[in-house]
Amino acid sequence: MYSRRAFIMSATAVPLIAAAAKPARPESQGTALRSMTGDAKAISAEERRGRIAKVQSLMTQRKVAALIVEPGSTLEYFTGIRWRRSERTTVAIIPNHGDAVVVTPAFEEPSVRETLQVTGDVRVWNESESPFERMAQGLRDRGVASGVVAVESTTRFFIIDGLRNASNNAYEIVSADPLVRPCRLIKSPAELALMQLANDVTLEALRQVHARAQRGMTPSDISNLMDSITTALGGSPEFSMALLNEASAYPHGSQQAQKLRDGSVILMDCGCTVEGYQSDISRTWVFGEPNARQRKVWDTVKRGQEIALETAKIGIPVGRIDDAVRSYYEKAGWGPGYRLPGLPHRTGHGIGLDGHEPAYLVHGDATPLQPGMCFSDEPGLYIPGEFGIRLEDCWSMTLTGPKPFTRLAKSLAEPI
Repeated sequence: MYSRRAFIMSATAVPLIAAAAKPARPESQGTALRSMTGDAKAISAEERRGRIAKVQSLMTQRKVAALIVEPGSTLEYFTGIRWRRSERTTVAIIPNHGDAVVVTPAFEEPSVRETLQVTGDVRVWNESESPFERMAQGLRDRGVASGVVAVESTTRFFIIDGLRNASNNAYEIVSADPLVRPCRLIKSPAELALMQLANDVTLEALRQVHARAQRGMTPSDISNLMDSITTALGGSPEFSMALLNEASAYPHGSQQAQKLRDGSVILMDCGCTVEGYQSDISRTWVFGEPNARQRKVWDTVKRGQEIALETAKIGIPVGRIDDAVRSYYEKAGWGPGYRLPGLPHRTGHGIGLDGHEPAYLVHGDATPLQPGMCFSDEPGLYIPGEFGIRLEDCWSMTLTGPKPFTRLAKSLAEPI
């Protein structure tokens, strides 16, 4: 559920920042860890060329002349470029036919080229020059002097505005969601393989953290350990949230200091990346002997997870999965709807290069469920002032039904 990219400045990110600053060393715990990702195969240049061909076909169908993408997961998806956003403009222009044009600061060109995997013309601009003039010229050189230009939906306004001014408003700017989403919604076998590795790493790291939890530990202690083990196993830690006691009742935690004690609820929400592709797994258990209320809530959440997967059928609107879980919860006395105590967040989200992607397992999402789509399954229950339980596993849709990347938690006694 948690995304470090989305919530890095939130109060609940404090344990994560501390974890990155002073990682624990798993070898000091007496366990030698080996990388689980040695055979990971990065997405090939051939696959990226196929992605560009698909989006160009969609552009032609929709009479869109070009697609503009700035750094982020969509830029990586189509071109392989792994770059960061700053006040200095870097974008890729993908015309509806022909090669891409990449516009980037002159001094960044060697770094940008390092990960560029598709044929493209790199146009540089110096500090005293306008990147937007380069963009407008790049469009004209690809035969796009006017017409409809789609912009990836997270692109910042100053880039769109700069292009408008540089082109004298020659283009009709529209959202690229109808072009990008059909490409990214369906994962290829290569993408699924990388997601499987990421999930394998996260579950194994959680297994080891579960075995090493000790009385008196803080959320930061637990997050440190999780990040360190994840790294040793070959994953790149993306987030490792540990919520203890009453803090577990709030899906993204609390600033109130917590320590592990007998009877503590431990809710962990963790993920890593392998070649850019993400995992997202939550496990909740009790340190020591659980009480009857904790057992009952845990069992209810487990059944909610199972109902989500049982509801997943090819062609149904994905929002119906959330409806089915919520109906079960309401009959058990939770809610109603998104009210607390109960399930205040969606049952799941899409996942891939981003931790949270369309489509969403939430009431009203009418996206038809198709083979190759990937989601989290995380129907938690939260009781403010007491505790919360969340179990989360990711899964892909196949022609024969949902396929979890990881085995669901067996019981409160065997949560990993």
